[in-house]
Amino acid sequence: MKAAFPEAMVTVPSELLKAVECIPDPGDRHVLAAAVMARANTIVTQNKKHFPADCLAKFEVLCQNADEFLVDQYHLSWELVLDKLDAQAIGIGQNRAVVIANLNLAAPEFCKLLEAHPM
Repeated sequence: MKAAFPEAMVTVPSELLKAVECIPDPGDRHVLAAAVMARANTIVTQNKKHFPADCLAKFEVLCQNADEFLVDQYHLSWELVLDKLDAQAIGIGQNRAVVIANLNLAAPEFCKLLEAHPM
């Protein structure tokens, strides 16, 4: 992670790990702590039950699954989302339809929104 995506790395003070004890699984607490340190407003995970909304609200952080997050991004800037999908497709030597097909299991509502756009 450090080599491929260094800007995503944050240092989490141990005091903050204690502050996020409202997260039930101690092994997940670093995720909320990192979100707080990075000033992120959303945690994206398919395991939403691990991140209770009442706990996250204390830190003004939301929890969304991949589908919810991508639908929100689409509504914020569908043109940018389509550009990113096309860039991903080019990166793997495919077209947008292949990327969308790969996303369909994790993000079916997002993929339905994309059906309205020509490939």
